[in-house]
Amino acid sequence: MKEYVLLSFLALCSAKYFPMQTKSMFKNEIMLKDMEDDDDDDDDNTLFPNKRAAAFQPSSHPFGLCPFGCQCSLRVVQCSDLRLTSVPRNIPLDTRLIDLQNNKIKEIKEDDLKGLSSLYALYLNNNKLSKIHPKAFQSLKKLRRLYFSHNQLTEIPSNLPKSLAELRINDNRVKKVQKDAFNGMMSLHVLEMSANPLQNDGIEPGAFEGMTVYHVRIAEAKLTSVPKELPSSLYELHLDHNKITSVELEDLIRYKDLQRLGLGNNKIKEIENGSFANIPIIREIHLEDNKLRSVPPGLPDLKYLQVIFLHSNQVSKVGVNDFCPTGGRQKKSLYRGISLFGNPVKYWEIQPATFRCTLGRTSVHIGNFRK
Repeated sequence: MKEYVLLSFLALCSAKYFPMQTKSMFKNEIMLKDMEDDDDDDDDNTLFPNKRAAAFQPSSHPFGLCPFGCQCSLRVVQCSDLRLTSVPRNIPLDTRLIDLQNNKIKEIKEDDLKGLSSLYALYLNNNKLSKIHPKAFQSLKKLRRLYFSHNQLTEIPSNLPKSLAELRINDNRVKKVQKDAFNGMMSLHVLEMSANPLQNDGIEPGAFEGMTVYHVRIAEAKLTSVPKELPSSLYELHLDHNKITSVELEDLIRYKDLQRLGLGNNKIKEIENGSFANIPIIREIHLEDNKLRSVPPGLPDLKYLQVIFLHSNQVSKVGVNDFCPTGGRQKKSLYRGISLFGNPVKYWEIQPATFRCTLGRTSVHIGNFRK
C-alpha cells in the first residue's frame, strides 16, 4: 500500500512542474501496477521482478541521462505530448516502459531502440508513423505490449518481437496483412486491428500461421465475410461494423473454443443452419443492427449461451422453440440477456414459454419498433 501512495505523491508533485504530462503519468502508474502480475512464471517478464521493494528504489540512472523534456522514474520514460518528431536519444538501457504517444514521430529507425533489452511496454499511439525499419525491434526480446493506434501504417510491421502479448494497430491505413506477419507469436493474447481499410483479399493465406491469440478485433473495416484463417485458439472474435452479408457453415468451423462473437452492425441477411454448432461453448453472440428476418437457427443447442443480441433487425416472428431446448433437454447456463427490440415482431403474439430458459423477465427486451 505504501508504495502506491508514494507513486501518487510523486505524480502530484510533478503536476506543478509538468501539468500536461500528469494525466499520462497516472495512467502509466495504473499500467505498472497491472503489469506486476503478468507472467508470474517468468520473473524476467514482470515489470518489477522484486515487487515489494520496487517502488522504493530510486531511479537507476542519473537525471542527466533522461531524454531532454521527458520524465524518467522507476525505469519509466515519459515523453508524451512533447511534439517530438523522432524517438529521443539517451533513453536509459534498463527502461521497462516508454510512453511516446501524442507526438509527431513519422519513422522508427534501425537504432532508435537499440540496446533496450529490458523494455516491456512501448506506447506509440497517436503519432504520424508510416515507416518502421525491419530491424527496429531486434533488441526488444522482452517486449510484451506494443501500441501503434492512430498512425499511418499501411501494413503490419515486419519482424515484430515474438514475446508480444498485446498488439494494437487500430486506426491506421492497413490494407494488407502479409503472410507470416505474426509467425512465431505464441504469447500474443490480444490483437486489435479495427478501423483499418482492410478487405478480405487483403489477408494473405498463412497470415496468421504460427501464432496463438485469444482476442481478435477487426471492427470498422471493409470485410464482406468472416475471415476463415484466423487462429483456432480464439476466445473472442469481434467483427462489428463491417459489410458482412451472411454467415456460412464453414465460417466458424475453426473456432471451437470461441466464447464471444461480435457481428453487430453488418448487413447479415442469413445464417446458414448448423453454423453455430461449430462454436459449442459460445457465451455471447452479438447480431444487432443487421438484416435478419428470423431468429438464427441452432440457438437452442448452445448450452452455455447467455447473451444473444438481435435488436434492430427485421425479425417479424419468434417461435416458441427459437431459444430454448425441447424434449427434456436442459441448458447449462440460463439466458441473462435476449434483445429483440427494434424488430417488427408483435410482442403480444410471442408465447410466454418462448423465454422459459431465461433468468427472469428482466432478461428479455422487446418492443419499440418504428418503421
